[in-house]
Order: sequence, then C-alpha cells, then structure tokens
Amino acid sequence: MKTFDLTGSKRESIGKKAAKAYRRQSLVPCVLYGGEEVAHFTVTKEGIRKLIYTPEVHIVDLTIEGKSCKAILKEKQFHPVSDELLHADFLQIFENKEVILEVPIVLEGLAEGVKAGGKLSMEIRKLKVKGFYKHFPERLVVNVENLGLGKTVQVGDLHFDNLELLNAKDNVVAAVKLTRAARGSAAKA
Repeated sequence: MKTFDLTGSKRESIGKKAAKAYRRQSLVPCVLYGGEEVAHFTVTKEGIRKLIYTPEVHIVDLTIEGKSCKAILKEKQFHPVSDELLHADFLQIFENKEVILEVPIVLEGLAEGVKAGGKLSMEIRKLKVKGFYKHFPERLVVNVENLGLGKTVQVGDLHFDNLELLNAKDNVVAAVKLTRAARGSAAKA
C-alpha cells in the first residue's frame, strides 16, 4: 500500500469559531483518534489535497509537532455548496490492531457475456474490509472472465487472503447486462 507524508500543527483552540478562523487561513482542521489521546491539529489545503482527491487508499505518515505516527484517512467532510474540504478525521493504526477500511475494486479480464454482446457494469466501487493494515492491497482485483450474459459477481463469491469482507454477501459487485442489440439478436434466433 502506498504511503503519504503529511505534516500538521496542533490547534490551540477547538470549536466552531476557531475552525472557521483556521479555514480563513487556508488550513483544514483535523482530528487524530485511536491512540492514547485524541489530537486536534491543522494541515494546509495544498498539503492534504493529493490525499483527498484520489480513489486510492494510503497509509499516512503523520507528523504533528515533531511526533510521528501511522494513520489512515477515516472520514472527510465537504461544504455542501462549494465542495471545499471542511474537516478530516484520521485513525491511528498499529501493527497488532485490526482496522476497517474501504478498498477500491478493479475488474480484470474480458467477460464472456461482453463477447456475446452484453455490457459489463460495475455496481460497487469500494469494498469494506477488515484486517491488519500490512495485509491491505492497494486495490482488490476481481476476475470477470467467466461472467456470462445476465450473470453477476456477488460479495459472497469473493475471497481475499488475510482479509474479511464486511459488505452484505448478496451485494452485486459486477454484472453483465443484456443490451438492446443482444436482446434483438436473441429474439431473431
């Protein structure tokens, strides 16, 4: 899994007024939890930009006032109108503690149903996974080569080493749907 270096500075005051003042200075208020104590800090918008606007999952090497730790970005909040980043939550991770994380899915292969005129549809972009952070891949690869027309791949059909999938077993990950052209050729036959 990729790592991302991020440096922050402790917040002197917390609360709504202080958060607005930080945002006016182009700083993003953040919280780090999961360790011995909760840490409130700020980072620059430019410093966190490449971490926020990417579909990939990163382990963050976070440095706050000289203290460093490993963390993951757990939640981010955006302004409803301007789409500006308002707040970010980080979860401190340890080698001996399991963590829950959403990992992106990548479909691999050319499905048999697509060769027959169907259309491959990806229904879920990320899966919720539980495990130790050292076992997390950058992406979960799902092979769809044997997927026929009208068939689906469900979460219950998938298995990844050292990881537990937390999504509902009957959720559809990918499906090959019939197109109008495929229906027309099937009706003529």
